[in-house]
Amino acid sequence: MMNVGIIGFGTVGFGTAKILLDNNDLIKSRTGAEITLKKIADLDIKRDRGIVIPSGVLTTNVDDILENPDIDIVVELIGGIHPAKEFILKALKNGKHVVTANKALLAIEGQELFEAAGKANKTLGFEAAVAGGIPIIKTLREGLASNHYLSIYGIINGTSNYILTMMTDEGKDFKDALADAQRLGYAEADPTFDIEGIDTAHKLTLIASLCYGIPLSFKKIYVEGITKITALDISYATDLGYKIKLLAIARKVGNEIELRAHPTMVPIDHLISNVNGVFNAIRVVGDAVGETMYYGRGAGDMPTGSAVVSDIIDIATGKGFISFNNISVNNGYNIRDINDIESMYYFRFTAKDHPGVLSKIAGVLGQNGISIEAVIQKGRKAGGSVPLVVLTHSARERDVIKAVNEIDKLDVVSNKTMFIRVEGQE
Repeated sequence: MMNVGIIGFGTVGFGTAKILLDNNDLIKSRTGAEITLKKIADLDIKRDRGIVIPSGVLTTNVDDILENPDIDIVVELIGGIHPAKEFILKALKNGKHVVTANKALLAIEGQELFEAAGKANKTLGFEAAVAGGIPIIKTLREGLASNHYLSIYGIINGTSNYILTMMTDEGKDFKDALADAQRLGYAEADPTFDIEGIDTAHKLTLIASLCYGIPLSFKKIYVEGITKITALDISYATDLGYKIKLLAIARKVGNEIELRAHPTMVPIDHLISNVNGVFNAIRVVGDAVGETMYYGRGAGDMPTGSAVVSDIIDIATGKGFISFNNISVNNGYNIRDINDIESMYYFRFTAKDHPGVLSKIAGVLGQNGISIEAVIQKGRKAGGSVPLVVLTHSARERDVIKAVNEIDKLDVVSNKTMFIRVEGQE
């Protein structure tokens, strides 16, 4: 018998409680685990959430969970850094297992928390912290554990994916697509973490540490959001045979690991390109298994609640101990500087409509070792400026930055150059 206490009765807390109450017999019949929802702590226990909670379960006092000797598993679902961190540390100190969906906390303060879990010989489960209902953590630490991970990349933020989908499929500009996402509840009133790539980077931090045994490296991840993507870029990407997605990318290159989260052009026929709306997808390449793909809802009360309950079941059945002690060991890997990565690139220059402009731009690219694969120029505007789009072969980021800085100083260019990294071809 395992007794569970949930701290936080918001969206995910509701989903977790509903699953534990409604599917209790199913869980027991499939796993043999006897799990009882003992307490739920929240500041607001009066609001009707559309679920019948047994008498005596709701409380406004978090110590009814943290100090309760009958509770075996504490589920932290309040989010943020403080007081969530203190609640988790107290639970571990009091000999309780912990399950959390708090990716920001783990990415930033996880080193201390995982070490505390190790010292207490207790589980700190975090399946729900990455990709909602997709069981990617269990897949990486168990199903594919015999593989060296060559690369992991995918869409792990549903809000940004919804916005980019609306821009692609309905021709909306960024502001209108964001407003739609907020109206539908897919984006927060302050969407910064989602649209600036920070949420994606938090999740990538956990994936990379798990796969490569490196310290939690949030501060070393290159992060770029989608706020500069325009409808024009979406249109040109389509013309070139690509879609733009916000990707999390972890890739092993020799003794270095690339860690980056940024808008990326992906071939239109790739599976990742066809992941739309609020859905997530993660592509994992292992040396033994080859390419695998995982798809599903990346957020929401029931999908994320399902991931929380999967950790609870693992603990209840004796399979829950997750050692992250190896995150304090470098394993010989260094985080690759973004300037050293190699990629194909999309450039959108704002060029004056004069003869010889392309040759000047191409000359600068060539001087920096960057070769052109395709060029698009639509329309004419004598005496004005027009978009000039270039797709390159593989180039080094350092050379790209240098070339862009030089091109932006040319008298034939009237605005700063937009560039997007391209995956999936070379």
